[in-house]
Amino acid sequence: MPGLVLASTSRYRRELLARLGLPFEVERPEVDETARPGETPRALAIRLARAKAQAVAARLQRDGWALGSDQVADVGGQALGKPGNRSKAIAQLRAMSGGVVRFHTALCLAHPDGRRFAAIDLTKVRFRTLTPDEIARYVDAEQPFDCAGSFKSEGLGISLFDAIENRDPTALIGLPLIATACLLRQAGFRLP
Repeated sequence: MPGLVLASTSRYRRELLARLGLPFEVERPEVDETARPGETPRALAIRLARAKAQAVAARLQRDGWALGSDQVADVGGQALGKPGNRSKAIAQLRAMSGGVVRFHTALCLAHPDGRRFAAIDLTKVRFRTLTPDEIARYVDAEQPFDCAGSFKSEGLGISLFDAIENRDPTALIGLPLIATACLLRQAGFRLP
């Protein structure tokens, strides 16, 4: 089988990819994640997943593939990034309280010879109306500062929602494994 490199240092993506049982390495893609003027959240996710995969693929040996992924939270057409600290996480959760947030999770599997396979997943999260005290308690309990949208759906963050609509439950965590497995099979990886 060809080699596989995850073009991400996200521990969430690393843990998810490990579920597929394939050996892989991890490399930091060194990509500027700044949104371009007028760029939609969906377009940003697609561009960044591709850029990450291509940046790492360019450094690979001939038989390797690089898997890039990016997730962008979309609140009314505006991209919401990782908060980085407590006050920004609280502000993000206040903005999402009682609303629907769309999460665009893009994938790109790139080979050094220029071949690419790509996919995008959409997850809609309906937040319940949250009180300032609930938001503060949640942020202090999980400290989701490295998560787009300021929550961890695989943990206590699930208590913030009224509903989740998606095709793949792993997408909201950061790597849609159904689409990932499909791309890997297209590239020649043997999966069950």
